[in-house]
Amino acid sequence: MAPEMGMAGTAVETERGLVYGPSGKRLDVHRPAGATGTMPTVLLWHGIGPDERDILEPLARATAALGALVLVPDWRSDAPDGGRSHLLESLAFTRKDAGGLGGHGEAFVLAGWSAGAGAALGVALRPESADGWRPSAVVGVAGRYDLPARTTGTAPLDDLTAGREPGVPVHLVHGARDTVLDARYSRDLAEALRALGRAVILQEPETDHAGVIMTAYDPTADRCAPTAEEHALRAGRMVAGMLAEAAGAGSLA
Repeated sequence: MAPEMGMAGTAVETERGLVYGPSGKRLDVHRPAGATGTMPTVLLWHGIGPDERDILEPLARATAALGALVLVPDWRSDAPDGGRSHLLESLAFTRKDAGGLGGHGEAFVLAGWSAGAGAALGVALRPESADGWRPSAVVGVAGRYDLPARTTGTAPLDDLTAGREPGVPVHLVHGARDTVLDARYSRDLAEALRALGRAVILQEPETDHAGVIMTAYDPTADRCAPTAEEHALRAGRMVAGMLAEAAGAGSLA
């Protein structure tokens, strides 16, 4: 686990392939090299593509370079339960074992990209899905919130309409040039939260669905891959900063 340089110029170390629950699914751990004490922690869920934790590595490492412990698990949207058990297993693992990895086991940010965004917000709106636990904040990246969340089976916007509240800060980011999921989905959520008197941050960088996580979509492979395109790097740095700030990490740049 040799340290490598992160986006902020800080060495980041990565531990890959930890089994996180009975399903046997695996996660990667990214943290600033040589960090001591308890680090602010982020659990970051990928989107609908099965077992795609690797595509979030550029974003996770950029966030770790800002002083956070970042856990990125695989999960499968094509599982019989839509991925619910995998997502909740990774959440239980983080609560139980993040302390041993250098992070916080109870107070941490729950974040997700694309389908992972709605799943993250769903837990805050329905804490009974996680034995009454809520994250310290939610960060939704390029999400859609009018569809059933993979963690709860209900749409976050429907839960808000029914009177449920997240109870924690919500931070949103959505590429202004996203043609996979239009930015209006995040705008609609922001408006619904503000109508309830909840503070919400929404950023719309000039990038697309893949660029917001520092990647570009490769149609040949049918998956996202790291990119050096400036619009994606700029957007990814914004998202990393949002994740780190939500977690309470100070920049190590």
